[in-house]
Amino acid sequence: LPSPIPCSLAQPVTPDLLVSPHSQDGDLSSECPEDRGNWTGRLDFLLSCIGYCVGLGNVWRFPYRAYTNGGGAFLVPYFIMLAICGIPIFFMELSLGQFSSLGPLAVWKISPLFKGVGMGTILIVSLVAIYYNMIIAYVLFYLFASLTSNLPWQHCGNWWNTDLCLDHHVVKGGNTTFPINITNTVSPSEEYWSRYVLHIQGSSGIGDPGRIRWNLCLCLLLSWTIVYLCILKGVKSSGKVVYFTATFPYLILVMLLIRGVTLEGAWKGIRFYLTPQFDHLLSSKVWIEAALQIFYSLGVGFGGLLTFASYNTFHQNIYRDTFIVTLGNAITSILAGFAIFSVLGYMSQELGVPVNQVAKAGPGLAFVVYPQAMTMLPLSPFWSFLFFFMLLTLGLDSQFAFMETIVTAVTDEFPYYLRPKKASFSAVICIALFLMGLILTTEGGMYWLVLLDDYSAGFGLMVVVITTCLVVTRIYGIKRFCRDIHMMLGFKPGPYFRACWMVLSPATMMALLVYNIVKYQPSEYGSYRFPTWAEVLGILMGVLSCLMIPLGMVVAVLREEGTLWERVQQASRPAMDWGPSLEENRTGMYVASLAGSQSPKPLMVHMRKYGGITSYENTAIEVDREMEEEDEEESMM
Repeated sequence: LPSPIPCSLAQPVTPDLLVSPHSQDGDLSSECPEDRGNWTGRLDFLLSCIGYCVGLGNVWRFPYRAYTNGGGAFLVPYFIMLAICGIPIFFMELSLGQFSSLGPLAVWKISPLFKGVGMGTILIVSLVAIYYNMIIAYVLFYLFASLTSNLPWQHCGNWWNTDLCLDHHVVKGGNTTFPINITNTVSPSEEYWSRYVLHIQGSSGIGDPGRIRWNLCLCLLLSWTIVYLCILKGVKSSGKVVYFTATFPYLILVMLLIRGVTLEGAWKGIRFYLTPQFDHLLSSKVWIEAALQIFYSLGVGFGGLLTFASYNTFHQNIYRDTFIVTLGNAITSILAGFAIFSVLGYMSQELGVPVNQVAKAGPGLAFVVYPQAMTMLPLSPFWSFLFFFMLLTLGLDSQFAFMETIVTAVTDEFPYYLRPKKASFSAVICIALFLMGLILTTEGGMYWLVLLDDYSAGFGLMVVVITTCLVVTRIYGIKRFCRDIHMMLGFKPGPYFRACWMVLSPATMMALLVYNIVKYQPSEYGSYRFPTWAEVLGILMGVLSCLMIPLGMVVAVLREEGTLWERVQQASRPAMDWGPSLEENRTGMYVASLAGSQSPKPLMVHMRKYGGITSYENTAIEVDREMEEEDEEESMM
């Protein structure tokens, strides 16, 4: 494929960042920035998006959210919120990335005044990448621990167990007929997690992290090494790895599902998961929870979708891909609920307690409840290994996306310097984030992980998404954005997408933001309450990503000339080189913005140069005609 800005077109007006520091007259000659690259296979992009969206949250958050918010009735607000703010924002992010072939920072050539939104995105993604890889490290720890004939969390009596430990195998073997009160007891799997894996008893709280747990540190090092090796050559290498990491979890999920539904008492759990309680739909909390699940599950606002789409060819059908990924993600979440709750139903029957006493969300489900359920099955190490291998593959491709987002964003800003050294730059980023994540491997590391999880991608991420939505529709203009999509895909988005982008999606996001602020609750881990300084630190994490927006505005305004208002107006307009990155795709109005183009009818020049009219160039003629008609209407008014 040709390089994003052809060398033959390099003139003094070429953007500064693309010019070699050794080139005095602006002519790049042989010193063009290295080619960005593209996906090498037809399914690379689609599988990468599926792998990115289908992550740990589908397994450990959706099923729990569904059962606490009305069971089967939760699917009503879930799919409505998917239609209102999931699918439209997903499509918007893919469109921006594919149209410009730029990462989350450089894409703000669309309106340089708001480049701070891109900086906020990178800050959020960096914080999330630090703790997300720690979760993958925990998964690796359990994966290795499953390579044994007897799972280490199966029985009490180990050095890490306390007098409160209750082994269900012993209870069951004793043929106890009366129901057991398990409220003041602890399962072996819970003590294994908190007292052996985390060794949390060595820390008194977030201010006292204690010593580094070297086995966890090595697992974290291994997880960063795996991630680095997979993103070593950018999308060319990660695009191949996702053929395995995006598809294999489905095979394991189906195996766990079949095993789950064949267990005694499984339907007890499934009934508990799906029984609709329609009275819940009158509660605003349920609708907010549905929107939050969609928001975080699809990964909008993190820049991953935009980054992946930026490596597409210009006419890739992202409209079709949007529906495949978003609906596939929703179906996966529902399937995971069956796999989880069928096992929880069996577990509740074995223990003789209600399902709601064994159901948990988050790490508690993945590292305590489900591992305990595995010990009740024949061939328990095999099922445990499968479960954690599924979590590993689910987590890895989301982490690929986070890392690719950071690396692409920075290399697109400095293509001349960093693109040839992309592998080395990726290594520097991985090492830096590994070192920052070392505090998570300490005895009090779980407190820091909870703090990062609660605040790094909270209201800051919502502000980023709301701002992006408003800038594209209000400042860049919904008509112009739809024209760009028309030029790229050959058709305009319908009234459904326009209504969502203009009103419904931003309004829903605003409601989420207000709800999060009004219903703010301090972080906690079990019975531990975080001190005030930790809460302030967490809030600052969220505020810092928001502060990037006004900071970016100040920088953009200072770079312009004229009065303050003139500077703001100039900075809010698209940059001169905004548009498709390849010359042959710059049809219609965008040809005039190419370096050296001075033709009054640039499309005709373009057609003569590339020979004939394609269906997409036909679209460009239509777009030009529409613009001329609109200009005439405005002049008449």
